[in-house]
Amino acid sequence: MPAPLTSSFSLSLPQWLVEELGSLPRVVVGHEAQMALVNALADRNWREGGGGPFAAIVVDEATGELISVGVNVVLASGVSSGHAEVMALGLAQRRVGTWDLGADRDLTLVVNWRPCVQCYGATMWSGIRHLVVAGDGPELERLTGFDEGPMVADWAQQFEARGISVTQGIGRDDALAVYAAYGSSTSTVYNARGSGRIDKD
Repeated sequence: MPAPLTSSFSLSLPQWLVEELGSLPRVVVGHEAQMALVNALADRNWREGGGGPFAAIVVDEATGELISVGVNVVLASGVSSGHAEVMALGLAQRRVGTWDLGADRDLTLVVNWRPCVQCYGATMWSGIRHLVVAGDGPELERLTGFDEGPMVADWAQQFEARGISVTQGIGRDDALAVYAAYGSSTSTVYNARGSGRIDKD
Protein backbone atom coordinates (compact mmCIF):
# COMPACT_ATOMS: atom_id res chain seq x y z
CA MET A 1 0.00 0.00 0.00
CA PRO A 2 1.40 3.45 -0.90
CA ALA A 3 2.48 5.78 1.86
CA PRO A 4 -0.07 8.49 2.73
CA LEU A 5 0.32 11.88 1.08
CA THR A 6 2.32 14.42 3.06
CA SER A 7 0.63 17.63 4.15
CA SER A 8 3.54 19.84 5.21
CA PHE A 9 7.28 20.28 5.39
CA SER A 10 9.55 22.65 7.25
CA LEU A 11 13.06 24.03 6.99
CA SER A 12 15.15 24.93 10.01
CA LEU A 13 18.62 26.28 10.60
CA PRO A 14 21.17 23.62 11.57
CA GLN A 15 21.78 23.10 15.28
CA TRP A 16 25.32 24.48 15.14
CA LEU A 17 23.97 27.80 13.83
CA VAL A 18 21.03 27.86 16.22
CA GLU A 19 23.57 27.60 19.04
CA GLU A 20 25.55 30.50 17.53
CA LEU A 21 22.61 32.89 17.05
CA GLY A 22 22.97 34.44 20.49
CA SER A 23 26.61 35.28 19.89
CA LEU A 24 26.16 36.84 16.46
CA PRO A 25 26.46 40.64 16.37
CA ARG A 26 23.11 42.42 16.41
CA VAL A 27 24.51 45.16 14.17
CA VAL A 28 26.95 44.62 11.30
CA VAL A 29 27.83 47.91 9.64
CA GLY A 30 29.04 48.02 6.04
CA HIS A 31 28.87 45.55 3.20
CA GLU A 32 32.43 44.32 3.70
CA ALA A 33 31.79 43.33 7.31
CA GLN A 34 28.44 41.83 6.37
CA MET A 35 29.99 39.70 3.65
CA ALA A 36 32.79 38.62 5.98
CA LEU A 37 30.11 37.18 8.26
CA VAL A 38 28.40 35.48 5.31
CA ASN A 39 31.64 33.92 4.07
CA ALA A 40 32.47 32.65 7.57
CA LEU A 41 29.03 31.07 7.90
CA ALA A 42 29.30 29.52 4.44
CA ASP A 43 32.65 27.96 5.22
CA ARG A 44 31.41 26.56 8.52
CA ASN A 45 28.23 25.25 6.92
CA TRP A 46 29.76 22.85 4.42
CA ARG A 47 32.27 21.62 6.99
CA GLU A 48 29.36 20.71 9.28
CA GLY A 49 27.97 18.52 6.50
CA GLY A 50 24.34 19.67 6.30
CA GLY A 51 24.56 21.59 3.06
CA GLY A 52 26.72 23.40 0.56
CA PRO A 53 29.12 26.33 1.03
CA PHE A 54 26.42 28.98 0.91
CA ALA A 55 25.14 31.53 3.42
CA ALA A 56 23.06 34.69 3.37
CA ILE A 57 21.93 37.38 5.77
CA VAL A 58 19.26 40.05 5.71
CA VAL A 59 20.27 43.38 7.22
CA ASP A 60 18.83 46.86 7.55
CA GLU A 61 20.57 48.90 4.87
CA ALA A 62 20.82 52.08 6.95
CA THR A 63 21.66 50.74 10.40
CA GLY A 64 23.26 47.35 9.72
CA GLU A 65 20.80 45.63 12.09
CA LEU A 66 20.97 41.88 11.54
CA ILE A 67 17.45 40.72 10.69
CA SER A 68 18.10 37.06 9.81
CA VAL A 69 20.74 34.53 8.83
CA GLY A 70 20.48 31.55 6.54
CA VAL A 71 22.66 28.72 5.31
CA ASN A 72 22.11 25.95 2.80
CA VAL A 73 20.27 23.01 4.41
CA VAL A 74 19.59 20.79 1.39
CA LEU A 75 21.46 17.73 2.65
CA ALA A 76 20.18 17.98 6.21
CA SER A 77 16.55 18.58 5.18
CA GLY A 78 16.30 16.52 2.01
CA VAL A 79 14.50 19.51 0.45
CA SER A 80 16.12 20.84 -2.72
CA SER A 81 14.82 24.38 -2.22
CA GLY A 82 16.58 24.72 1.15
CA HIS A 83 19.08 27.26 -0.14
CA ALA A 84 20.70 29.97 1.96
CA GLU A 85 18.74 32.79 0.34
CA VAL A 86 15.43 31.00 0.85
CA MET A 87 16.29 30.45 4.51
CA ALA A 88 17.42 34.04 5.16
CA LEU A 89 14.48 35.59 3.31
CA GLY A 90 11.89 33.30 4.90
CA LEU A 91 13.24 33.86 8.40
CA ALA A 92 13.31 37.63 7.79
CA GLN A 93 9.70 37.53 6.62
CA ARG A 94 8.71 35.66 9.78
CA ARG A 95 10.60 38.13 11.95
CA VAL A 96 9.16 41.31 10.43
CA GLY A 97 5.71 39.78 10.00
CA THR A 98 5.15 40.19 6.28
CA TRP A 99 5.96 38.49 3.00
CA ASP A 100 6.96 41.89 1.56
CA LEU A 101 10.39 42.78 2.94
CA GLY A 102 10.25 46.16 1.24
CA ALA A 103 6.89 47.24 2.64
CA ASP A 104 8.10 49.10 5.73
CA ARG A 105 11.86 48.50 5.86
CA ASP A 106 14.88 49.21 3.66
CA LEU A 107 16.38 45.72 3.79
CA THR A 108 19.37 44.14 2.07
CA LEU A 109 20.12 40.51 1.21
CA VAL A 110 23.84 39.73 1.42
CA VAL A 111 24.87 36.42 -0.17
CA ASN A 112 28.19 34.87 -1.11
CA TRP A 113 27.50 34.69 -4.87
CA ARG A 114 24.90 35.68 -7.42
CA PRO A 115 21.69 33.76 -6.65
CA CYS A 116 21.09 30.53 -8.55
CA VAL A 117 18.12 30.32 -10.90
CA GLN A 118 15.79 29.30 -8.05
CA CYS A 119 16.95 31.98 -5.64
CA TYR A 120 16.85 34.61 -8.37
CA GLY A 121 13.08 34.34 -8.32
CA ALA A 122 12.86 33.99 -4.55
CA THR A 123 14.92 37.15 -4.09
CA MET A 124 13.00 39.12 -6.68
CA TRP A 125 9.60 38.31 -5.18
CA SER A 126 10.65 38.81 -1.55
CA GLY A 127 10.34 42.59 -1.66
CA ILE A 128 13.98 43.07 -0.66
CA ARG A 129 15.34 46.50 -1.68
CA HIS A 130 19.05 45.69 -2.10
CA LEU A 131 21.16 42.69 -3.10
CA VAL A 132 24.87 42.44 -2.27
CA VAL A 133 26.87 39.58 -3.77
CA ALA A 134 30.49 38.45 -3.73
CA GLY A 135 30.57 37.72 -7.48
CA ASP A 136 28.61 36.51 -10.47
CA GLY A 137 30.98 34.69 -12.80
CA PRO A 138 31.46 31.00 -13.67
CA GLU A 139 33.99 30.46 -10.88
CA LEU A 140 31.45 29.06 -8.42
CA GLU A 141 30.41 26.27 -10.78
CA ARG A 142 33.97 25.58 -11.86
CA LEU A 143 35.30 25.35 -8.30
CA THR A 144 32.41 23.47 -6.69
CA GLY A 145 30.73 21.45 -9.43
CA PHE A 146 27.29 22.89 -8.69
CA ASP A 147 24.86 23.59 -11.53
CA GLU A 148 23.45 27.06 -10.83
CA GLY A 149 20.94 26.87 -13.69
CA PRO A 150 20.33 28.94 -16.84
CA MET A 151 20.61 32.44 -15.39
CA VAL A 152 19.76 35.28 -17.76
CA ALA A 153 22.71 37.40 -18.84
CA ASP A 154 21.05 40.63 -17.69
CA TRP A 155 20.10 39.29 -14.25
CA ALA A 156 21.39 42.35 -12.40
CA GLN A 157 19.60 44.77 -14.70
CA GLN A 158 16.37 42.84 -14.17
CA PHE A 159 16.70 43.37 -10.42
CA GLU A 160 17.46 47.05 -10.92
CA ALA A 161 14.42 47.45 -13.20
CA ARG A 162 12.30 46.24 -10.29
CA GLY A 163 13.78 48.65 -7.79
CA ILE A 164 16.34 46.26 -6.28
CA SER A 165 19.85 47.70 -6.26
CA VAL A 166 22.70 45.28 -6.93
CA THR A 167 26.22 45.59 -5.52
CA GLN A 168 28.82 43.09 -6.73
CA GLY A 169 32.38 42.11 -5.88
CA ILE A 170 32.20 42.36 -2.09
CA GLY A 171 34.41 39.78 -0.35
CA ARG A 172 34.96 38.00 -3.66
CA ASP A 173 38.38 36.50 -2.92
CA ASP A 174 37.21 35.09 0.39
CA ALA A 175 34.12 33.58 -1.24
CA LEU A 176 36.27 31.93 -3.90
CA ALA A 177 38.56 30.52 -1.21
CA VAL A 178 35.54 28.88 0.45
CA TYR A 179 34.45 27.39 -2.88
CA ALA A 180 37.95 26.13 -3.64
CA ALA A 181 38.16 24.40 -0.27
CA TYR A 182 34.76 22.82 -0.79
CA GLY A 183 35.63 21.72 -4.32
CA SER A 184 38.81 19.99 -3.21
CA SER A 185 36.94 18.06 -0.52
CA THR A 186 34.87 14.89 -0.85
CA SER A 187 31.62 16.69 0.03
CA THR A 188 28.42 15.73 -1.78
CA VAL A 189 27.45 17.92 -4.72
CA TYR A 190 23.68 17.56 -5.06
CA ASN A 191 22.79 18.51 -8.60
CA ALA A 192 19.41 17.40 -9.93
CA ARG A 193 18.86 13.80 -11.02
CA GLY A 194 21.83 12.66 -8.95
CA SER A 195 24.28 13.96 -11.53
CA GLY A 196 26.83 14.92 -8.90
CA ARG A 197 29.65 17.22 -9.91
CA ILE A 198 29.29 18.92 -13.26
CA ASP A 199 32.14 19.21 -15.73
CA LYS A 200 34.62 21.76 -14.35
CA ASP A 201 36.43 22.29 -17.67
